[in-house]
Amino acid sequence: MCTKCALTSAFTLRIGAALVSLTSVVTTSPPNSRTRAVLRPAPERRGPHGHGEPDEPYLGAPAVRKIEGDSTGHGALRNFISQCWKRGVEIELMHRAFGFAALGFVTLVPLLIVVAAAAPLNHRTFSQWIIAGIGLSGKASRAVNGLFAPSTRVLSTTTALSVGVLAVFGLSFATMVQSGLARVWDLPAARLISVWRRVVWLAALVGVLLVGADMVTLLNDSPLLLVLRWCATGVGATCFIWWTTHFLLEDRVSWLALLPGALLTVAGLVGLRLFSAVIFSPLIVSSAVTYGAVGTMLMVVSWLIGIGYVFFGAALVGRAAHESIDGHDGVRR
Repeated sequence: MCTKCALTSAFTLRIGAALVSLTSVVTTSPPNSRTRAVLRPAPERRGPHGHGEPDEPYLGAPAVRKIEGDSTGHGALRNFISQCWKRGVEIELMHRAFGFAALGFVTLVPLLIVVAAAAPLNHRTFSQWIIAGIGLSGKASRAVNGLFAPSTRVLSTTTALSVGVLAVFGLSFATMVQSGLARVWDLPAARLISVWRRVVWLAALVGVLLVGADMVTLLNDSPLLLVLRWCATGVGATCFIWWTTHFLLEDRVSWLALLPGALLTVAGLVGLRLFSAVIFSPLIVSSAVTYGAVGTMLMVVSWLIGIGYVFFGAALVGRAAHESIDGHDGVRR
């Protein structure tokens, strides 16, 4: 009886020792070792065309090929578009375009009306600037021309104080443009000391618009001069937008990183010019008949919204294009 008890206790001790050793192995093993062992294919496995078919299909290679396929061709284009869309949502692109149009119409347009009335070249009114910019003719041009007063009336009612007030209000438009560009490039807000940059840029913008609008009548309508005029306008606009972004961002972004955005902005403005000449002209006529002068004004504001969308959207897409090519955003930190 004692012998049986001794054997039983020895057997029990052996089982207990085995359980303890098994428990220690389980607790000391990494938690994902089982998963890695299952996911890692065995060396002797063969593909579907090799010898020794595996019991279950091997799904590792197609998954790798799918991931690699997303980085080229349509996958890369889809990722680029998705990235631009997400950034546009983050910076509230449409809201900034509306702000561009609202501030531009309230603060910048009155200043440009006075400048156009006092312009020394060709004495063209601001309404003629708008007509040439949108590409209107006929009834649409007459409807837009009726929105603004003649140059003689503008000059007779303008004082030095009113011009100074308009210039101060124009700075709010420059501030909006500067903050929007900083948001596109994920930069902090401009410092207070950079107010002089807004003043210089506003003066440069008025000068560029003045020269660009009067350039239309400086050249004849011959095909060669027409091509030269459009080439000069495109090169000048690209240089100005390129300089605008670099100057308002306080030289915190490299010139090379800003070049795609400047080129895309000019291309977008050309496309908007062609689109507005075909679409906006009949819309302005119908809006003028239906709503009167208010309908014409709403169409002009809609055109300004398109300019703001092109300006900020092209800067955003240009940044994404530079990052995809160069691998760096070009921001100097």
